[in-house]
Amino acid sequence: MSGDYDRFRTGEEEIESAKETTTEKKNLKLKDRKVSWAKLRRLDSLNLEAGRVSMNANNPSKMGWRTTLGLAFQSIGIVYGDIGTSPLYVYASTFTDKIENNDDILGVLSLIIYTIVLIPMLKYVFVVLWANDNGNGGAFALYSLICRHVKVSLIPNQQPEDMNISNYALETPSSQLKRAQKVKQRLENSYFTKILLLLLAIMGTAMVIGDGILTPAISVLSAVSGISDSLGQNAVVGITIAILIVLFSVQRFGTDKVGITFAPIVLTWFFFIGGIGLYNLFKHDIGVLRAFNPKYIYDYFQRNGKKGWISLGGVFLCITGSEAMFADLGHFNVRAIQISFSFITCPALLAAYSGQAAFLRKYPEKVANTFYDSIPHSLYWPTFVVAVGAAIIASQAMISGAFSIISQALSLGCFPKVKVVHTSAKHHGQVYIPEINYMFMIACILICAAFKTTDKISHAYGIAVVGDMAITTTLVSLIMIIIWKKNIWLVALFFTVFGFTEMIYLSSQLTKFTGGGYLPIISAIFLTTVMGVWHYVHKQRYMFELENKVSSDYLRELANNTDVGRVPGIGLLYSELVQGIPPIFTHLISSVPSIHSVVVFVSIKTIPISRVALEERFLFRQVELREYRIFRCVVRCGYNDVLEETAEFESQLIQNLKMFVQEESYMLEDHEGTTTELQAPITNESHIAMENTPQGSNLSAQEGKSSSSLRIIPTQGVSARVLSGSIQSMGVSMNKSSAFSAPPIQGAEEEIKFIEKAMEKGVVYMLGEAEVVAHPKSSILNKIVVNYAYSFLRKNFRQGENLLAIPRNRLLKVGMTYEI
Repeated sequence: MSGDYDRFRTGEEEIESAKETTTEKKNLKLKDRKVSWAKLRRLDSLNLEAGRVSMNANNPSKMGWRTTLGLAFQSIGIVYGDIGTSPLYVYASTFTDKIENNDDILGVLSLIIYTIVLIPMLKYVFVVLWANDNGNGGAFALYSLICRHVKVSLIPNQQPEDMNISNYALETPSSQLKRAQKVKQRLENSYFTKILLLLLAIMGTAMVIGDGILTPAISVLSAVSGISDSLGQNAVVGITIAILIVLFSVQRFGTDKVGITFAPIVLTWFFFIGGIGLYNLFKHDIGVLRAFNPKYIYDYFQRNGKKGWISLGGVFLCITGSEAMFADLGHFNVRAIQISFSFITCPALLAAYSGQAAFLRKYPEKVANTFYDSIPHSLYWPTFVVAVGAAIIASQAMISGAFSIISQALSLGCFPKVKVVHTSAKHHGQVYIPEINYMFMIACILICAAFKTTDKISHAYGIAVVGDMAITTTLVSLIMIIIWKKNIWLVALFFTVFGFTEMIYLSSQLTKFTGGGYLPIISAIFLTTVMGVWHYVHKQRYMFELENKVSSDYLRELANNTDVGRVPGIGLLYSELVQGIPPIFTHLISSVPSIHSVVVFVSIKTIPISRVALEERFLFRQVELREYRIFRCVVRCGYNDVLEETAEFESQLIQNLKMFVQEESYMLEDHEGTTTELQAPITNESHIAMENTPQGSNLSAQEGKSSSSLRIIPTQGVSARVLSGSIQSMGVSMNKSSAFSAPPIQGAEEEIKFIEKAMEKGVVYMLGEAEVVAHPKSSILNKIVVNYAYSFLRKNFRQGENLLAIPRNRLLKVGMTYEI
């Protein structure tokens, strides 16, 4: 084993040496490289298809300016609806009673100006956006980025070959620092820190989901409230609910189409609020521009004390939606977000708030409905129509962001299985999740019906936003140390300035806990619990399979077992295990003592990157003995990748299997100087009938017109079930025997022909599905989590075959009960 490892290290050093050449030469070598099979032995004998494509494959930063400007235009309709509609309610939420001192208007305007400049502009646009994971943002993108550079993942499925994936490496902007290595080692050696990092990622996701629920409610309700004087508040609530139903119904068309449709409306909205703001500024009091002097912030707090601190909860609403710039980044790119915010959103917002402040200096008594009262009479109804349209679109920002991060959480094993629809072939990361969409719709309707006014909803709104911002600050600070390797004083400045600011705002928001602030906290706790339970059991399942994987001795015994027969065709047995053969295989053999002429153990593994190129997706290993024709395949996917349809996936897998067989044959020729022939034909027969069921098992069968159902319950407290419409597809019937002779191993061409012939007989999918229960001797808490919470989630969300779109007539389920 150490010899293989040394040979692997030798090959790895050759690859690293090649990477030190110029970028142009490197890309050419990666495309045309011929690996010396005699020198390069993989640690796990996995196929070296990684590293054959450009290191910049699918890199969003390499988009042309025309594409970038197009995405910048689309981002206006998707990202900025939330922050863009904040002028509808910020001043009313800040001055909840009345304006006691006219200079307080200048203090609040100064707070708004510097809050917008500090958080969205400096923090997100110029720092956080660059902490993306190959173009993807959000809490789980940050967590994946950290996991890729530091071994803090709780599931031990890392493989040396993963590091050769083109998108895996990250160019660091500075030289190595000892401090980064020390921090990295401490993180890797601390189990508590690993749990804490995962918890932060889950909590950040929960906060964004909560924001995605509250944003549609407050945005649409605040816009429609412009006609509350004419129709009454109940009518406003009814219209709001109707608009929300329409909004969530169009989500299925995708971000791309929705963005193109919405962008002109939001752009018009920014022109309206910017133009009206300038009009009010010059008409009423241009002197409010003095608020650019931060001295007015100091004066404001000196006059108002605790009351001024509490009012920060209203001021903070001016930047709600800022996190959408990062959460929605996967739908666009960094340059597109930077252009649209810097040149359109930020100037329009500053003009709007300055204009409203100028209006309030003259009419301080109209603070309750500042936006609509400050509109020139001739523009009132056009502005109202555009405001309603923009408020509808505002909801889109956090809904799209929530879809993206839920998709990431799902891929990383932190969310129950749901259907993820990729809505754009051009732009990766644009997704739609039907179940979550309608859950959001129901929650938004209930919130509108229960709270009725924006004042009450605003009490709950800010807590979710500032909580997610604080988590982002923490994770980005860690990335700056261990990945970017920035100077410790620069990192301390970033963390202190932004962390302190967000903590002040959070403390102010928490004063509104009883007035509605409890809602996002309760929802975040609930969602964090759901994701935590799912990941905990997901990890325990994986550890169970890892500890009970099939030994090589068992496979050698199986090769010589005369009671096990081969049937024509290819069997794909799915499991999550990437480091061996799952224990479920032994139960399949003991219950149905026949296997296909070619068997592939398939593991779909999510790599902590956004995308894996198709050329790098499949990694194969041939399980000894070679004449038994059993392979193991790891299908590596990024958390934004979508698996192809069944027929295309089959074709890709078989094609890569044939390439592996050919390359393995070349390797043996180079290493040994000759082609190895192993003579061990298997000509066993298998009889599957009621009378030859393994002793100690209880088998019952039901046959239908086109399918049969078989349930096997072995003894010793472990149950296995086989439910399928494809027992006959395996070449096995319930009443007669079936046998298949496997010819001896010869050359690569003969082996490839053998695989092609087996494929003609059909491909059967065998899903290894584990029913997890708590160990009888485990704690009460573990029993509640596993037997009740996890079981409920698993039964009420999608199953594996639905996610993989496997035809039911070719599906064979093999199940076990795991006690954890």
